[in-house]
Amino acid sequence: MSVGAINRRSDTGVTLIELLIVTAIIGLIVGLAFPSAASGIEALRLRSTADSIVNLLNTSIDRAERRQQVIEIWISPRDNVVIARSPDLAFARRLDLPENFHIAAIAPPAQVAPGEPRRFLLYPGGTVPRLGLEIASSNGRRRAITVDPFTATPHSGIVQ
Repeated sequence: MSVGAINRRSDTGVTLIELLIVTAIIGLIVGLAFPSAASGIEALRLRSTADSIVNLLNTSIDRAERRQQVIEIWISPRDNVVIARSPDLAFARRLDLPENFHIAAIAPPAQVAPGEPRRFLLYPGGTVPRLGLEIASSNGRRRAITVDPFTATPHSGIVQ
């Protein structure tokens, strides 16, 4: 062996400075991406909540027509709940909104206190009432759920 071969060290591995730089870069990327991902998750949760209300309304309308029963839709902004039930309570569904969401408005407007519950009746063979509600998330995003009285179809959409 020569003296030069003994003095040469192979520098394999990572220095502490290189490791800190890579960690800082990863931290910056995660810090920039997190708010966007959190906002996207919040929007998905809002849509899922709106879809749950649409499903409850659709089931109620279907029940009124198929079973020839009057169905009462009860919407309470104070309790943050939507309830559908028949007079004999053979059909009773309750949907509690998640804690991050609240019922912001109920349409059509009525002469009741803002937190008071509203009741709508679905008559078999009758026209479905013009019914709508708006839900809002804690960060201000809103989604509207409406029932078209001509087609008796509930649907949700983004509030502009």
